[in-house]
Amino acid sequence: MDIVFKNNRLKEECNNLKLLEKKHGQKRAKRIRRRLDDLRAADVLEEMRSLPGRCHELLHNRSGQLSLDLDHPYRLILEPADEPIPTKSDGGIDWTKVTAVRILGVEDTHE
Repeated sequence: MDIVFKNNRLKEECNNLKLLEKKHGQKRAKRIRRRLDDLRAADVLEEMRSLPGRCHELLHNRSGQLSLDLDHPYRLILEPADEPIPTKSDGGIDWTKVTAVRILGVEDTHE
């Protein structure tokens, strides 16, 4: 799967282990890198459902975004980057057709 980033600062951070560890600590940095590697290895977003750790769509004001578990309560937040975004008849994201994602950040979505 193709991965793009919300901005150049986030791209640089996610592609530089030292920066990632400085901001998030060694444990979370390792999990972020593992999740990015999982995304890169997947052909479509649907493949993320079969991997350890929860991957799910967010609701309400975050509709259209997805959350990948890191370490509780932190999540890797992303959204489909395909144009147009593949959708199902009910309006949800069609995970079987998403081939590109945009990384939005790492955060606690429960705050």
